[in-house]
Amino acid sequence: MTSDPTTGGVRLSATILIVRDDPLEVLTVRRHAHATFASAIVFPGGVVDEADRSEEWLPLVSGADDLGPNERAIRIAGIRETYEETSLLLAHLPDGGHVAQPAAPHPTFRETVRASGGTLALDDIRPFGHWITPEGPPKRFDTRFLLARAPRNQTAVADGVETVDIEWARPSALIERAQAGERAIMLPTYANLLRLAESEDADEAFRKAAGITPYPVIAWQETLPDGTRVHVIPAEAAYGFTEFPA
Repeated sequence: MTSDPTTGGVRLSATILIVRDDPLEVLTVRRHAHATFASAIVFPGGVVDEADRSEEWLPLVSGADDLGPNERAIRIAGIRETYEETSLLLAHLPDGGHVAQPAAPHPTFRETVRASGGTLALDDIRPFGHWITPEGPPKRFDTRFLLARAPRNQTAVADGVETVDIEWARPSALIERAQAGERAIMLPTYANLLRLAESEDADEAFRKAAGITPYPVIAWQETLPDGTRVHVIPAEAAYGFTEFPA
C-alpha cells in the first residue's frame, strides 16, 4: 500500500472487489504481519498517489470522458494497487480482451501499462461503496469501493511483500467465516460483502452496481439499552442493516 500526503487528515483511497464466476467468487488478500489490517479479510487497494492524477495517463485510459480528475485517479489507483498486490493487470486490448499478464514490472506502473499494449478501461469498473473513517483514529481514509471483473487469462499471485496470501472465495463463505470469528473483518468490508452476496453471478452484480449511487458512510458508535456497543450506519447507505457489533 503506497502512502501519500494527507488532505485534511483523510487519505483518499480505492479498493477493488474483483469477481469471477462459476461460482461467483471475490478476491481477498492477506497482508504482511506489519501491514495495516494484517489479519483481516481485505480486498486489494490503497491510497491515491500523485502519479495517479497525472494527465500523462490520458492516452492510456478509455471510458474516462465522463469522469472528473478525482474519479479518474481513484480508479487508476485501484487498478495500480491491484497489480502491485496480486499481479493482475486490469487493462484491455483494442479488441476488448484482457492483456497478457506482465512477466515483470517496469520502473513505473504507467510504463507497465504502456508495455502491455492495452489501456485501462475505467468505465468497466463500477462504483460499489463509499466509506470514510470516523474522526478519532490517527489514520483516516476516504475509501471508494469499486467492482471489476477478473481477467480470465491471468493468475492472481501474492507479491510476498505487501501481501502474503490471496484467496478466491464466495462472498457468503467469507461472511460466514467472519461471523464465526475465524477471520477478522472491518465493517466496510463486511457491508460490501453483504451487498455482493445479493447477486448470483458477476453479471447480476454489475447490473445492480449500475443502479448504485454510493452513499458516503461515516459510522458512529452507540450503546443499546442492554449495554451492547454497536457501530451504526445510516439507512440511506442501503446495505440492509444499520447496526454492527463494536
